[in-house]
Amino acid sequence: MKIAIIASGFLPVLDGVTVSGYYRVQKLSQFGHQVLLFCPDYSPLAHLYPNWKDYTGNIFPGVQVINLPSTPFLDFERNVGFNTYQIVVRELEKFQPEIIHVDEPERLFFAFFRLAGIEFARQNKIPCVCTFRTNFLEYFEDFLPLPKGINLMLQLIFKKSFVSIYNQYDLTLVSSNITYEKIVGMGIKNAMYVNFHGFDIEKFQSATITANFWESNYQIPNLDNKVKIVFLGRLTEDKGWKFTLDAFVRLQQLVNIENIAIIIVGDGPMREEISNRLSQVTNHVYLLGRIPPDHIPSILKNSNFHVTSSEKETRGLTVLEAFAAGIPVVAPQAGGVTENIQDGRNGLLFTPGNKESFCEKLKLLIEDSNLRKRMGRNGREAITKYSWDNAVSNLVKVWQEQIML
Repeated sequence: MKIAIIASGFLPVLDGVTVSGYYRVQKLSQFGHQVLLFCPDYSPLAHLYPNWKDYTGNIFPGVQVINLPSTPFLDFERNVGFNTYQIVVRELEKFQPEIIHVDEPERLFFAFFRLAGIEFARQNKIPCVCTFRTNFLEYFEDFLPLPKGINLMLQLIFKKSFVSIYNQYDLTLVSSNITYEKIVGMGIKNAMYVNFHGFDIEKFQSATITANFWESNYQIPNLDNKVKIVFLGRLTEDKGWKFTLDAFVRLQQLVNIENIAIIIVGDGPMREEISNRLSQVTNHVYLLGRIPPDHIPSILKNSNFHVTSSEKETRGLTVLEAFAAGIPVVAPQAGGVTENIQDGRNGLLFTPGNKESFCEKLKLLIEDSNLRKRMGRNGREAITKYSWDNAVSNLVKVWQEQIML
């Protein structure tokens, strides 16, 4: 099959969407499909991503990545340029895909100032489907600190636009039942839940707990006897960091804070604030910055539990990765992260925005090693269906069905 993918982002940017997109095309290559993927050009961010060239051109057999001239988007991202769509059309004409798949079409619409893929698909009588990745409406308050009334008005305006954009595609795919119900309620009429969320389970399960792991790999000594709490993701307000920082001030009153180490994997504009605030709570705070995806299995395996405070995830890849590595998760009872967390069995859910509830859950796992181990074992049961073979096979089946319509 010849598949064209128009993506709002790709590696070297590290987040759940980009990492999963990378492994998805890798698996498509292994299955023998041809893929043409469009994404922003990250060369202007070479100071952040010196390895950006690793993810452009022919990255796998049958997979070509075309980087479109880009414009700034946040401090660590890029958007495709509004005048670059002619490149997309030209390359699509040469490639002649059987189907077009668009990731985050609303973000691409406001970058291209047009619906990505649809006109070409209709002219060539091929299907054009899209993926709902991020509920941008929920992020207005994080990135647009405007008066509440203005924010609500903007959300209503953009909601109508977003729904209209998605409804013009042949299909809107979503990988979470919770998010599926939410977008249907918004008015998206072509939604379909498909389990196309995957990761390399074997890499996580085969990772080993290693003595002196942190000192050998990250020059962090004396962590073997500490409870290691790991955070994975962007260091931005939308990930719940303001809440987390305030809550850790309370946590130090409930536990012996010197018995824990806080490991933070990721980067973003809040890095300095996070470092400064947490350093006032404990001396054992370690910000590792951007870490290659292949290193994550060992990091999780050599941690004791994973924490996320984000209430706005459509799925939550890091939750599944933690389960595969055999460690439990603490998360808010909100959004797509709850899809696989069974409270009290493989993780703990806290009341969103409630610092006492959050600290109570942390305290339980910090002080009870047997509970951590039991939940870690139970977590492995929740991830068997998320292999890349299964996830990509599900996606290919949907594509084939659309082609045959």
